[in-house]
This record gives sequence, C-alpha cells and structure tokens, in this order.
Amino acid sequence: MDFIWILFAFACGLAAKTITLPPSIGYLVAGFILHFLGFQADSMVRELANLGITLMLFTIGLKLNIKELFKTEVWAGSISHNIIWLVIGIFILKIIALTTIPFISNLTITTSAIIVFALSFSSTVCVVKLMEDHGEMRTRHGKLAVGVLVMQDIIAVIFLVLATGKTPSPWASLLLLAIPLRPVLTHLLNKVGHGELIPLTGFFIAFGAYELFEFLSIKGDLGALIAGMYLASHSKASEINKSLLNFKDLFLIGFFLSIGFTALPTWEMLGIASLITLMIPIKFLLFFALFIKLKLRGRTAFLAALALANFSEFGLIITSISVNYNWLSKEWLVILSLAVSISFIFTNILYNVAHSFFAKHKDKLKRYEHPDKLKEDVFIQPCDAPIIIIGMGRVGMGAYKALDSQSSKQAWGLDTDRNKVDWLNNNDTQAFCGDAEDADFWENIELSKIQLVLLALPSIQDITNITKQLRYANYQGKIAAIARFDDERLLLEKLGVDKVFNFYNEAGVGFAEESINLIMKTD
Repeated sequence: MDFIWILFAFACGLAAKTITLPPSIGYLVAGFILHFLGFQADSMVRELANLGITLMLFTIGLKLNIKELFKTEVWAGSISHNIIWLVIGIFILKIIALTTIPFISNLTITTSAIIVFALSFSSTVCVVKLMEDHGEMRTRHGKLAVGVLVMQDIIAVIFLVLATGKTPSPWASLLLLAIPLRPVLTHLLNKVGHGELIPLTGFFIAFGAYELFEFLSIKGDLGALIAGMYLASHSKASEINKSLLNFKDLFLIGFFLSIGFTALPTWEMLGIASLITLMIPIKFLLFFALFIKLKLRGRTAFLAALALANFSEFGLIITSISVNYNWLSKEWLVILSLAVSISFIFTNILYNVAHSFFAKHKDKLKRYEHPDKLKEDVFIQPCDAPIIIIGMGRVGMGAYKALDSQSSKQAWGLDTDRNKVDWLNNNDTQAFCGDAEDADFWENIELSKIQLVLLALPSIQDITNITKQLRYANYQGKIAAIARFDDERLLLEKLGVDKVFNFYNEAGVGFAEESINLIMKTD
C-alpha cells in the first residue's frame, strides 16, 4: 500500500508539474483520488505530515529575524485583519443563513464565529512552499507574509489554550534557561562539522524542541519554530536549513495527501466549500487595504496579500477541536477541508502570474499607495559603478571579488536580505539592499549608467522575472546569468540573456584553469 501512495503522489505531482502547477497541488489531488478508491491514511501518512510541518516551522525560524515581528506592518496587520475578518465573515455567513442552503442555514452566531475564525488563518505550508519555490523568502513581501504567519501561529496557540483549557506547565518557566545556555549550544554546533551530522543536528534540535514543548503542555510546533529562531544568527543556520530542504519537502507530501484523506465529500459539501472560497477575494482585499494603510508600497502589499489569500491547515485543527467538543457538526470538517484544498489551488495558480500582472497594472495599483513611504521601502541609486551583481551568495561574492581584484569599485552587489547587506558593507563589500524583481526598483535606477547585470541567483524563476523587468524598463546593456542544467540554459538564452554560464561546468573549468597554473608556475 505504501507504494500505491508513492505511485499516485508521483503521477499526480508530475501531471501538475506538466501543466505548470506546483507538484503540491498534484499531491492534494492524489489524496482525494486514493480516498475515493477506498484507501485510508494510516499512522505513517499522519506521521509524515507531522514531521513535515515541524521541520518546515523549524526552517522558517532559521531564516526569521525576530525584529520582523515587531514591525508595525506585521503585528498590526495581523491583529487588525483577524478582527475585521471576523466581523465581515460572520455578517456574510448570517446573510447566507437566511437562505435554505444546507449546513449554513442553521448556523448560530457562535458557530459562525468558530468557522470564520478557522478561516482567518493563512496556510503556513502553502505560503512558505510558494515563497521557497519562487526564491522569495527573503524579499520584502516574503518576510512580511512569513511574519504575519508567525503572528497567526501565536494567536492560534492562545486559542488552543483557551479552547481546550490546556495551560502550560509551571515548569515552562525553565525554558528561560536556554538564554544563558546559548554558548554551550553554539560550541556544540561548531563541533558538528559539515558532513552527515548537519541534517541529524537539525532533526535533533527541531524534534527535541517539539517534544520538550509538548512535555511542558505547549504546542510542539511552536517549540520547533522558536528553536529555529534561537539558532537563526548562528553561522551554521543556513547550512542546516539547506541540509533539511529535501527531507522537509518529502515529509510534506504526507501532509498534502492527508488532507485528501480527511473525509469523502458529497456534491453538496463540495458546493458549500466552493461557496466559502468566494470569500478569498475579500481576504485578499482586506490584507491589501491594511498593508497600504500601514504605508507599504503597492507591490509589497499586493504580493503579500495574494500569498496570504488562502485558508489554513490550522483551521482544520480548530474545526476538529470544535467537532470533538460538539460545537460544530462533523460535516464541517469535510467542508472546510475542501475549502482549504481549493484555496491552495487558487493561490498557487494566481501567484504564478502575480509579478507580470502587477507589472501591467502597476499604475492603477500604485494609486492607492500612502504618500509617505517607510524608510525600508525607499531606494536611491547608490553609486555609478557600471556592473550590478544581483544575489550576493557564494557565486555572487566570488564574482564580486574577481571583478574587484581587476578594478576596485567597478561593481556593486544587490541582495534582498538587509542583514546580509549590512554584513557585506562591514566587510568592505559595496552592497545595497533591494529587490530586482520589483519594477519600482528599476524606475529609480539610471539604467544608462549600467553596462552589465550579473544574475547570480539559484532560482531560474527569479532570473526569468528579473530579465523580464529589465526588458520592460528598456535596459540596453548586457545580461549574464548562471544555470544548473542545460534546459535552464536554453530557456534563458531564448529569453534574451546574453551569456549563460553552466554552474557545474564553469566550476570545473575554473578549477582546471587554476590548477594548471600550478604546473605552469613550477615550470
């Protein structure tokens, strides 16, 4: 039976990929098909789902700056959205309840509030997977969306405590000992090295934190998130995150399959779920309006709001608890499972065209911007150097050092991670913070001064988007990019990139050239 799950997950994932949808949509469909065929989820599928969510929250923490949560647009946007959404949602359900639609017509104010509250959360799994697939976790809108998700997790934990009466253990205060013990953990991580112990260390810390928090009567997933945040500033954080990437993606297949196994729906339930998903545009518009009101730029507000415009797997947990306490009928768990699944599909399809849509309609969307911009959203061309290196990772840094050794200050680096940029500037590297996928960024750049743009990015989607933005901005200089595979190289060349370097081939060529010089010098 295990192979049956793998077969359907692979087939449906491949089918989704073929029609340019994320494989996760295929996994959702696979779960429903398997359920329809009479298969049931066993403990292994549920365990995989739990492992995937725990690892995902841990890796979010590894990349999360705690300061992001204290930004007004994050905490005020999250709390305001929850409150306003509750009012609007209850009103809509009560209006619909005036009809004779099954399951909705007999809803009370209390049951309506529970359902709307369950729908107020956005999917951590869906949004983070979306941002990772597009390489946007460290962009302005990516960090905003993740910050909102973390705030929602905090609200969710508070709800669980109040709803279940499960208060944290008095021993929970001992968690504060983690602060003075940090040097010990830092020393331990430094001893791990760079081999097979790296992913094992990630598993140990993530699931160790989960079990510790559960033992102290606190939601275990929150422990994994906090553990990741605790280690975020360590030099090994990025390496641990990368080592866990494939494990996390594999385990999350179990999560998407498990949604399909929730219950077998009727056409009536599917119709009600489809009706509920009509509230998604309201969720999007509410997030967009709040972000704009909080002085965020139109593009940041638009992309973050679109990513968050879905329903959450955590809503299913709230619904499940409500069913157990007889607050809701069990049919609502099936209905909301369908609504969550449909919302995932909508978000993934729409976000694939989000950047191009904004580029075409930016003048209309920017009309709503607040006249005063946040300091973080103001960008002025920093220097007259003719070469921009976009993406200051290992490849970008290598290119910068090579160019700087030939002629000092002829290049400048650009990265979306402000902390990385600050570190680079402190280490004598001319780097600046900005998002090259942002049309507004290029409008503030005097492109006539730029002769060459180097796209040192790992994501083919990011390279494609930036190349299109450069063409929209009428950039006349040269573009060079890196690719890992030949099909990516052909795609970029067709798009108009002047020179595409195969990542692995060029590394081998460079290694050979540098090594042969050893012989030449000896001779």
